[in-house]
Amino acid sequence: MASSTLYGASSIAAASRNPFRFRSPAVRSPSPRRLTRRTSMITAIENDATEVRPAAPEKAPASNGGSSFNQLLGIKGAARETDIWKVRLQLTKPVTWPPLVWGVVCGAAASGNFHWNVEDVAKSIVCMIMSGPFLAGYTQTINDWYDRDIDAINEPYRPIPSGAISENEVITQIWLLLLGGLGLGALLDVWAGHKFPTVFYLALGGSFVSYIYSAPPLKLKQNGWIGNFALGASYISLPWLAGQALFGTLTPDIIILTLLYSIAGLGVGIVNDFKSIEGDKALGLQSIPVAFGMDTAKWICVGAIDITQISVASYLLGTGKPFHALALLGLLIPQVFFQIQYFLKDPVKYDVRYQASAQPFLVLGLLVTALATNHCS
Repeated sequence: MASSTLYGASSIAAASRNPFRFRSPAVRSPSPRRLTRRTSMITAIENDATEVRPAAPEKAPASNGGSSFNQLLGIKGAARETDIWKVRLQLTKPVTWPPLVWGVVCGAAASGNFHWNVEDVAKSIVCMIMSGPFLAGYTQTINDWYDRDIDAINEPYRPIPSGAISENEVITQIWLLLLGGLGLGALLDVWAGHKFPTVFYLALGGSFVSYIYSAPPLKLKQNGWIGNFALGASYISLPWLAGQALFGTLTPDIIILTLLYSIAGLGVGIVNDFKSIEGDKALGLQSIPVAFGMDTAKWICVGAIDITQISVASYLLGTGKPFHALALLGLLIPQVFFQIQYFLKDPVKYDVRYQASAQPFLVLGLLVTALATNHCS
């Protein structure tokens, strides 16, 4: 997107442009006017020209109308920012990094081979940087790039549709984050002495999923079920597997458990779909709220989150971990409370408040499961 271009009512076809090719902004020449209209048409045009029209709404909120803190986190209610580095940070949505960082912690805990020494702590930090700032940042940036038409409807003040960052600057950021994340994955494999580059291939697979999630022709997010499950796997399963592969080995039961937790991630993804209903409908995206309506989608969402945790608790109970199972069920109780208190009342109005209140208990449950599998090994 050229820095002077605003993405308002741009066509859906524009979303298919390849972000991995640098280009200069196109300059279009207006067609020459032909004076072939009758006198009555000329008169009508002149009258129309003199008509007083309402001013177009401002694309971005005033600088004092939003929060600078929200801008740095990349969430709703962000203040308008002109500093390019702050805009770049906003595109990576740092608020989305903690689940991936936490996933690495869970994987390291589940491995049974993490030790509190300088080397292991350093490895885990590098793995967190790979998973969070680089690969989650890449995911969010490329998603905003391909969602610029939707954002022009739902959130026109975001960096790309508002023109706060140019097209080539976005593409450069996508490439640097992708290559940086893959490079760190390869470095971790060498550091861990892996004969097979497990961490690198996990990073590569996650990056590929991120691309086809956002980009045509597959654009997995067009289908609420497939798209949200892919998102859940990227945010829960992959960082856990990376952390565990870094310090130990991947086992079938761990892969199954993390993919099961990805169903809870599907539910979390649906939470974010409610705020985009208008744009999704306009562009034909079949998110769960669009396909089933808000009322049904709310119950699909909480069902995916709650049933997943009950299933994992049942697995832990069956493998001789009753205290871990009870702890997991105990952490589910406040989540159900906040679902009733906020989410089921109004998923659009209370989405941020619900996630801030309920999700900490979900991620604590991830650690409980990781510690349980560590003891099982």
